[in-house]
Amino acid sequence: MSVMTQPKFSKEIGPNWFASVMGTGIIANAAVGLPLFGIHLTYFALVVWLLAALLLIVMLVIKISQTIIRPDIIKRQFNDPVMAQFFGAPPMALLTIAGGTVLMGHHLFAQDTVLLIAWSLWFIGTFAGLLSAVIIPFRLFTHYEVNHHAAFGGWLMPVVPPMVSAAIGAMLIPHSQDILFQQTLLYICYAMFGFSLIAALIIITLIWNRLAHTGSSGGARVPTLWIVLGPLGQSITAIGALGTVALSVVEQPIASSLNTMAILYGVPVWGFALFWSCIASLLTLRAIRRQMPFALTWWAFTFPVGTCVTGTTQLALHTGLPLFEWAAVILFAVLIGAWIIAAIGTVKGFKGGHILKNAISPATVQANKGGEKDKNNH
Repeated sequence: MSVMTQPKFSKEIGPNWFASVMGTGIIANAAVGLPLFGIHLTYFALVVWLLAALLLIVMLVIKISQTIIRPDIIKRQFNDPVMAQFFGAPPMALLTIAGGTVLMGHHLFAQDTVLLIAWSLWFIGTFAGLLSAVIIPFRLFTHYEVNHHAAFGGWLMPVVPPMVSAAIGAMLIPHSQDILFQQTLLYICYAMFGFSLIAALIIITLIWNRLAHTGSSGGARVPTLWIVLGPLGQSITAIGALGTVALSVVEQPIASSLNTMAILYGVPVWGFALFWSCIASLLTLRAIRRQMPFALTWWAFTFPVGTCVTGTTQLALHTGLPLFEWAAVILFAVLIGAWIIAAIGTVKGFKGGHILKNAISPATVQANKGGEKDKNNH
């Protein structure tokens, strides 16, 4: 397929729009368990969760209606090697709201209703996420035409959903009464953890390779570098939550070993996440100085940072150290700031109409270009 074909612009909603649901929902999920201040943020988290749930419903209605009325749109998005990567966003949006339902649903619904909603969203999100994690890379290997240095943060989007499923699954395991089901689901979640983690590490290596050889364009694709924090922070969250659940689900000494992994794995990866945050910050500041335009990719500043908040919270719970408690609080403040910036930019872009203009050509052409590095400006 030739990816250089340039169809006319049309107003449409792409799967990347679901990143706004992810970025909003993670604020609620992070706020509830936030060290030191979480107990005072209950109603704030509830309001944010309801906002995220409303956004999800609106997005689903629009996207489903659009697909029925204009199936050519979703077909074009699915065939676009850049936009297709973001089909991992809808499953993660469903899973994020599922987690919020477990944490805050009891304020509005009976427990049975809460669990029905949460389990339904988790099963649908997990199934859709596994499909995206298999189908999109398969098409990348066999169908999409990309440059040798086309790797960008968006390539992580299809493979991260199983990691989110693992983290949210850990929240649901205690609500099952069948010990065999609990144990089975626990190990399935660990399998999804590994599935997503190893794939993400491969892609992060490719992103590093691309940055080393062609640099950063300074364009709207720069914020996708923050997506790297997604699998890192979410893996720390998952390994911590699964370790805690393991103590009441499996026998010793396996239970203690799994719980200890929360620290043995979590702290080193947290260190790398901190390192990558510095790299991504410098590249983002460089792009801003070069007048980086607003795009929906700016929502990459939210959910990945939010997973670092929840991951740091897990480390605080497992170590009891003030270092991680205050680090989680600081990261939460950064998350709020990032959400405000992304939300304001989205509202302005929506009013102006330019973020509704989706076409294959701009993103695809940029992603398939080779050397972006401007050595004269280094």
